[in-house]
Amino acid sequence: MNKLIRRRETHSSVQWDENKLHPLLARVYSGRGVRSSQDLDLGLTHLLPPAQLLNAERAAKMLADALAEQQRILIVGDYDADGATSTALALDALKSFGATQVSYLVPNRFEYGYGLTREIVELALEQGKPDIIITVDNGISSIDGIATAREQGINTLITDHHLAGHQLPDADVIVNPNQPGCNFPSKNLAGVGVIFYIMMALRSELRNRDWFADRTEPNLGRLTDLVALGTVADVVPLDRNNRILVAAGLQRIRAGQARPGIIALLEVASRPLRGVVASDLGFAVGPRINAAGRLDDISVGIECLLQDEPSAARRLASELHQKNQDRRQIEQGMQDQALQLLDELALDEVGVPVAMTLYQGDWHQGVIGILASRIKDRLHRPTIVFADGDESEIKGSARSINGIHIRDILDAVATRHPGMILKFGGHAMAAGLTIPRELYRDFNTAFIAEVERHAKDVELQAVVESDGELGAGDFALDLANELRFAGPWGQHFPEPVFDGHFKIVQQRLVGDKHLKLVLSLKDSQQIIDAIAFNVDLDVWPDESVLEVEVAYRLEVNEFRGKRSVQLMVEYLRAL
Repeated sequence: MNKLIRRRETHSSVQWDENKLHPLLARVYSGRGVRSSQDLDLGLTHLLPPAQLLNAERAAKMLADALAEQQRILIVGDYDADGATSTALALDALKSFGATQVSYLVPNRFEYGYGLTREIVELALEQGKPDIIITVDNGISSIDGIATAREQGINTLITDHHLAGHQLPDADVIVNPNQPGCNFPSKNLAGVGVIFYIMMALRSELRNRDWFADRTEPNLGRLTDLVALGTVADVVPLDRNNRILVAAGLQRIRAGQARPGIIALLEVASRPLRGVVASDLGFAVGPRINAAGRLDDISVGIECLLQDEPSAARRLASELHQKNQDRRQIEQGMQDQALQLLDELALDEVGVPVAMTLYQGDWHQGVIGILASRIKDRLHRPTIVFADGDESEIKGSARSINGIHIRDILDAVATRHPGMILKFGGHAMAAGLTIPRELYRDFNTAFIAEVERHAKDVELQAVVESDGELGAGDFALDLANELRFAGPWGQHFPEPVFDGHFKIVQQRLVGDKHLKLVLSLKDSQQIIDAIAFNVDLDVWPDESVLEVEVAYRLEVNEFRGKRSVQLMVEYLRAL
């Protein structure tokens, strides 16, 4: 699909310290809403205080009482990287505070589905009745599960970041920046960020109780590697507060002070510690943890994160690496089938609909979310991919585009068509749902109609946001290196992308699907290497094309000990 390259607006009124900031970097920051040099100070002292997070102090008192009484604490997590890091952080922190009876339970997505359900409470009772259940990265929609826990006399603390439905669970305490009545300035905390904030509040409460008079007070900064990983992997917007958390974790990892599990996962992904950036967490570490939850049991990922012994961490990291390889193979087969289905729809002739759903019974439930994301990126349309669930149900994973709030869309469909959606949850860009199998076609019609109602003012043309052109002197190793470490870059604070017209000097395929290019600046003889991954093989290479419009990232390429500038192509169009 052709894309529109659109240059970001910058604000010339912003005041920068010119001695400390390269002019190009100043332009990049300005285009992302940074208004002063002070906004770039990402020290932990600038974190929003836990007291501003609704019920964080109530949760701290509840947990402090549980520690004092040595209550049995059960953490109920989620089966993705945010859930895994949240679970590991809660377990690690509570033990460091002195908890002696704390354990975790994560639902197997294929047996129990998502969140704290009645079945999970019953399973917890079989393993030994807890005094308190803490949900991490889930719980805000667990009406029945919380009710069951209360019936059994179990205290409940929900820690979550997903959007609340019309009814809140009747938990003892709910901490969620997105719940009604919470005025926390950052609504973008990941699940791991929420539980980290509660642990900061708990430490303050324990200080007030002189808990550390005869104990060593733990350094919560050592948990920021987990916070950074879960925050980046869950693709939440990197507002300043989240960038502070991610920057602290990255600094810890680069210094070699991360937990053995994260170090081992970076090693199996061939990412050197000293050069780790946020994208390494998002594209290398996160997927390997997610693979465990997608294909089997996320507890392998959690145990890897909890390991103190490097050798054991490496063994578990290797297991996760293999699961990720298996996941890729499954995904490729599903993607080939999905593209065949799209070909059968003849979209080039009839036009791309405003939204897309795909269903195949034998697709893997754990991988449909990735497939939905791939199709969404290809078509630039909200996309839901379904696979068979239990008995007469099918389960769907939805991904959306800017301007279409996918959870609100599902809520509207459920309201207009009672009984069509059995359950759903999520946020603006991603959601999950279950529907009766026989209602798939009806749901497809209702979903497309609802998206049409909301899409009147939404740009359905795929857009590449660019930070403008680079001058000949900007294609420099030092600047590429400075841009790499200047973030942390991520969702809503994206890595810099530039655009320009170039002449093609050479073009060839490498690895059967990647296009290696040698380009020259249009108005000079300067030569630059570039690479475009996973190109359309029906189009490239094309020896007849002499000039191209390119949107790209400025990267440092290391090969056999030699470092050079390379353009990582985001979009390529023949001129």
